[in-house]
Amino acid sequence: MTFSLTILGTSSAFPTSKRYPTAHVLNVCERFFLIDCGEGTQIQLRNNRIKFGKLNHIFISHLHGDHFFGLFGLISTQSLLGRKTPLHIYSPAGLESIVNNLFRAVNDVLPFELIFHEIDGKVAKLVYEDKHICVESIPLKHRIPTYGYLFKEKLKVPNIKKKFVESYKPGIKEMLNIKKGADYISSEGKVIPNEQIIIPAPKPRSYAFCSDTAYSEKIVEQLKDVDLLYHEATFLEEAKKLAKQSYHSTARQAATIAHLANAGQLIIGHFSARYKQFEPFLEEAKEFFDNTVLAKDNLLIEL
Repeated sequence: MTFSLTILGTSSAFPTSKRYPTAHVLNVCERFFLIDCGEGTQIQLRNNRIKFGKLNHIFISHLHGDHFFGLFGLISTQSLLGRKTPLHIYSPAGLESIVNNLFRAVNDVLPFELIFHEIDGKVAKLVYEDKHICVESIPLKHRIPTYGYLFKEKLKVPNIKKKFVESYKPGIKEMLNIKKGADYISSEGKVIPNEQIIIPAPKPRSYAFCSDTAYSEKIVEQLKDVDLLYHEATFLEEAKKLAKQSYHSTARQAATIAHLANAGQLIIGHFSARYKQFEPFLEEAKEFFDNTVLAKDNLLIEL
């Protein structure tokens, strides 16, 4: 089953000639989740052949423009395309009034419902759940209320071996019990252990998005053993003081979080426009966490 991440934008603050501001799309079993929506997001959706109509849930980390200014154009395009189904938007408080005031100002009545979900508090909360996945907020350390998001796939039920079914022909109730972990007792009283009957379900996958944030080990416990971690790395370690002043992180700090959390893989991005070369970011991060990759616009990672 699909579990893949497409990175649409990797720049911080403002776009460059080669990089758009922050936006990611996570595909879980053909359910598409947009995470942040910087300027140019809908262009990048087109470039990556992701259909607008498949986006039903948008998660905004915070209300700095490089993380949500693309939302207005995307909503407007959805309207022009004749969308009818509701669009859910998750964000810190304030976004609902901003969006509604803009469309009111241009006298645009949307043909679909916008449903806003406000995120608050200093502890992680479950903000979305369906039969495939659950999404938790990750309180981050920034100049304004900011949240990352942890997407965790739910454990699937195991399959029953075909040879066992053909041999013993269990009933529906018995098969349900086996999938819940029960052993099987035949009509002759023979006990067949559950582990000999089932094919274990694959390990659930997970993805964590952490941007923007100053270095904070408070998030480590929530990120424990995450398969794929995106952590902002706006600056190199040489600008550590500037990172602290602006509530951002360095590549080394992002790698330290990945190491402490025992992440499977780290993606670093949200690079300051002051930098023209990004290999130094990768080199710095790899000193502390080897399985690190640079975020690049249009990068696709499949788990």
